[in-house]
Amino acid sequence: MKNLGTLDRALRVIAVAAIVIAYATGNLTGTPGVVLLLIAIVLLATAAIGFCPAYRLIGASTCDKS
Repeated sequence: MKNLGTLDRALRVIAVAAIVIAYATGNLTGTPGVVLLLIAIVLLATAAIGFCPAYRLIGASTCDKS
């Protein structure tokens, strides 16, 4: 059951791109860089499948109900 709307998914992909670019250009390094890359992987996976387990836990959804 999907719980991510189109805008939410797009914003996640944009965030992933920003993290990857920052890491690739050396603006994001060390432990914070690795942690953010791991978060980026989760964001990309949830955007790809359209489901966020955290949203499910709190009962949230950004999907259009129509």
